Amino acid sequence: MAVTIGVARETAAGEARVALTPETCRKFVAAGAAVQVETGLGAGAHFPDPDYADAGARIVGDARAALSGAALVLCVRPPDAGRLQWVQPGAALVGMLQPEADAARGQIIAERRLLAFPLERLPRTTRAQSMDVLSSQAGMAGYKAMLIGAQLAPRFFPMLTTAAGTIRPAKVLVIGAGVAGLQAIATAKRLGAQVEGFDVRPETREQIESLGGRFLDLGVSAAGEGGYARALTEAERAEQQRRLGEHLKGIDVLVCTAAVPGRPAPKIVTSAMVAGMPPGSVVVDLAADSGGNCEATRPGETIAVDGVTIAGPLDLASMGATQSSEMFARNVFNFARLLLGEDGLAPDWSDELLAKTVWPAPPPGPREG
Repeated sequence: MAVTIGVARETAAGEARVALTPETCRKFVAAGAAVQVETGLGAGAHFPDPDYADAGARIVGDARAALSGAALVLCVRPPDAGRLQWVQPGAALVGMLQPEADAARGQIIAERRLLAFPLERLPRTTRAQSMDVLSSQAGMAGYKAMLIGAQLAPRFFPMLTTAAGTIRPAKVLVIGAGVAGLQAIATAKRLGAQVEGFDVRPETREQIESLGGRFLDLGVSAAGEGGYARALTEAERAEQQRRLGEHLKGIDVLVCTAAVPGRPAPKIVTSAMVAGMPPGSVVVDLAADSGGNCEATRPGETIAVDGVTIAGPLDLASMGATQSSEMFARNVFNFARLLLGEDGLAPDWSDELLAKTVWPAPPPGPREG
């Protein structure tokens, strides 16, 4: 593949992940690509420059040099408007791009005829599993969220028998049984807690129970399309909240993970529910990035409300940057292979993974690399 791949350092605050690791760099080079990376690219994820050089990358002095002349640009978060101006017209961008979240960024992508592939738009199909960045990053986020809950809780998670008496296990509830929620449940179980999982999709019962958790049935089902929940009716929402509020009175640690990409997180836990939780209990709102599942959540802060600690951590996957990057970079490599032919960029628009991921829409005819 006669193509140049460019990767610059991430600029988003707190972002330590990278879209290219020495492992995937080596794979691209073995396939015939030229790879140029900004010096210090992998520092936050503990991938030093010599490892990239050993994998065949050319280390360049700044972001402009890394992006200029590249036909394929890889990133975790979207480049800012200034950096997009350095990307050559017609190049492809692959990463979590959120093009509709910033009008200026979307306009530059359109003006420079860039092929933007926001991986958060990737269809959730069996074939796409090896490219699914949302799932791979959610696993780390769910793991870290539960560890935060264990750290903030003023108690042990496991049951202990001591000379001072028996200590009961912590009662943990996880709301949302997607990848993040299931990983949170598994982590709580490993830590010895008594764990429950709640999701309005009834098909998640088996998954929760397979991890050793108990499925919390609140009598509300909202199975939707594409593996996501549908919106609840007002009556369903009121009944869910009433039953959930009663149940939370006996919970020590609550981890909220309910989110749908591109939409505000549903408000599931009200301030009144928080007020009814036991003193010293903890809420960790993994959905804080998109507004939070809890009304009292302040994104990026840990606060105390009515004796309850509420944490709204951001960018949890970046807290495990080394392995999050390894997974993310493999996802990106598997997707990028669909774009590349023997002579450069050669996307096949009959491939639904490309056609449904590209933003804003696939070109009307075949594209030359």
